[in-house]
Amino acid sequence: MSRLIILSDLWGKKKSHWIDFYIKELKDHFDITYYDCCELGNVDTSTYTEENIHKQFVNGRISTAVQNLLRLQKSKIHILAFSVGGVIAWKSAIENPNICTIFSVSSTRLRYETTKPKGKIQLYFGQNDIYKPEEKWFTKMDLDINIEDNTGHLVYTDPRFAKKLCDQIIMQKGEI
Repeated sequence: MSRLIILSDLWGKKKSHWIDFYIKELKDHFDITYYDCCELGNVDTSTYTEENIHKQFVNGRISTAVQNLLRLQKSKIHILAFSVGGVIAWKSAIENPNICTIFSVSSTRLRYETTKPKGKIQLYFGQNDIYKPEEKWFTKMDLDINIEDNTGHLVYTDPRFAKKLCDQIIMQKGEI
């Protein structure tokens, strides 16, 4: 069975009850491991605010999470990642050729990336997410973009989107 790593958003497991939509749909098709990005990055969540957590990730904890993920995952894997998890997956894939596929949702920090990892990459953003990369970034990276109409950054918390994305991942299972 193919291995699928799921990386949380900025909030980690504490505020990610929506992740159950994905696990429920994918568990019969993949060997799943779910990582809390706060734990991977050794983020201090004692002050559990978006500003505090975001600041820690930007100031070195993304790199910590990447190194910890690389240490934990050595075999061939596919990654489904949300928000900050997407940039962690991306940076890990640059260093680890065993990361075959990245499905990344609302990973707005990718707009700062200049090196593209090998492997298959599928990016999803809400139409109204003001921090999504600009079209010229997608052209430069030679990537397609999947835009969800009338949605914002938290598109991934919508059960309908989760079902649609999981169906796409399952349909591609033979290709990944």
